[in-house]
Amino acid sequence: MPASRRGCSPPPPHRIMFFVGAGNVLLAMAWWTAWLAAARWPGLLSMSQPDPYAGWLHAIVMQYQMLPSFIFGFLLTTFPKWMGLPEAARWHYVPVGLGMFGGQIATLLGALGAPAGIEIGLAMTLAGWTAGLCFLGDLVLRDRNRTWHARSCFAALLMGWIGLAAFGAALLVGSPSWIFASIKIGTFGLLLPVYLTVAHRMFPFFAGNVVPGYVSWRPLWLLGAFWALCLLHLALELVHAYAWLWLADLPLLGLSLLALWRWWPRGPKPGILAVLFLGLAWLPVTFGLYAVQSLVYFAGEGFVLGRAPAHALFVGFFGSLLVAMVTRVTQGHSGRRIEMPGVAWFAFIAIQVVAIVRILADVASDPGAWWAVAALGWLVALGPWVARLGRIYLSPRADGRPG
Repeated sequence: MPASRRGCSPPPPHRIMFFVGAGNVLLAMAWWTAWLAAARWPGLLSMSQPDPYAGWLHAIVMQYQMLPSFIFGFLLTTFPKWMGLPEAARWHYVPVGLGMFGGQIATLLGALGAPAGIEIGLAMTLAGWTAGLCFLGDLVLRDRNRTWHARSCFAALLMGWIGLAAFGAALLVGSPSWIFASIKIGTFGLLLPVYLTVAHRMFPFFAGNVVPGYVSWRPLWLLGAFWALCLLHLALELVHAYAWLWLADLPLLGLSLLALWRWWPRGPKPGILAVLFLGLAWLPVTFGLYAVQSLVYFAGEGFVLGRAPAHALFVGFFGSLLVAMVTRVTQGHSGRRIEMPGVAWFAFIAIQVVAIVRILADVASDPGAWWAVAALGWLVALGPWVARLGRIYLSPRADGRPG
C-alpha cells in the first residue's frame, strides 16, 4: 500500500499503549532497584524514604500504572473485535496513554522528592483510567451478544478504579488501611481477574488454531468460579483473616490445576504457544504457596514465606504472561511472523530465574540483598525485549499494511 494511504488509518490502540507500557516497565523497576540497593547498601547510594512508604508505592505503580498500560492497550484493541463494534479512534485511547505514562512519571518524581508528584500522578492515572472506562463501558452497553469475557474484564477495570480511589483516600486522610485495601484490590480485584479472563478466552483459541485435534474447553462456570474465589480471597485479606485464606486458595489451586490440565496442548507446539502455558503453570505454584502460608499461619507459625506467594504471582505468572502475550500481539500486529524471537526467549527464560530468586529471597539469610538482585534481574531480563518493542512501535508495519 502506498505511504500516502498508510497515514489515513490511525494505528491500533495497542501501539501507543504498549509503547507506554514498555517505558513504564523499565522506569518503574529502575526506581525500585535503586531504592532497594540504597536500603541494603546505604554507603553505595542514598535515597530518602518517600511518603507513602516505598514498598507500598512500588505495589501501586506496578499494579495500577505499569501493567494496566498493557491491559488497556489490549482491551481497547480487542473489545471492538469481540463485540463486532467500531474500533477505537485516537481520541479514545490517547488520553488513556497520556494518563498512564504521565501518571507514572509524576508518581516516580514524587517518590524522588518532587512536591505533590504522587498526588498529581494519581490524578493523571485516574483521568486516563476513567477515559478508558468510558469508551469500554459504552461498548459493553452497546454489545448485543452478551460477551461475558468483555463484561468480566470491564468489571475488573471498575474494581481497579475503586482501588485507585482507595489510594487517593489514603493520600487525603493518611491512613495505611486505605493503601492496604488499594494494593489488595489491585491484585485480586483487578489484575488476576483480567489475566484469568484473557486466558480463559484466548489460550484455548490460540491452541485450537495450531494444534491438530485440540478440543477447546472454555466453560463459563470456570470463569465464574475463579471470580468468586478471587473475591473471597480479597475479602479475607481485607479483614486480615490470614488464617482462613486457605478456604479460597485451596480451591483456587484445584481450579488452576484443572485449567492447566484441560488447556495444555499435547504434542508438538510452537514456542509462541508453549510460553502461554508455561506462564500459566505459575498459577498453581502461586496458590500452593498461598495455601501453605495460610495453613502455617493457622497453626500459629506466622508468615514464614513472607511475600514469596505474592511474587510467584507478580513475577512468575503476571511477568511470564506479559512477555508471552505482548510478544504475540506485537508480532502479529506489526506484520511479522507470530513466533518467539531470540530476545523474547531471553526475556521469558530470565523472568523464570528472577521469579525463583525473588521467591527464595524471603527465606534467605540476607533477604534485602536478594530483593535487590531480583529487581536488577528484572531490568536485565526485560531491557533488550523492551528496546526491541520500542523500535517496532515507532516503525511502520513490516508488511506495509496500515496499522
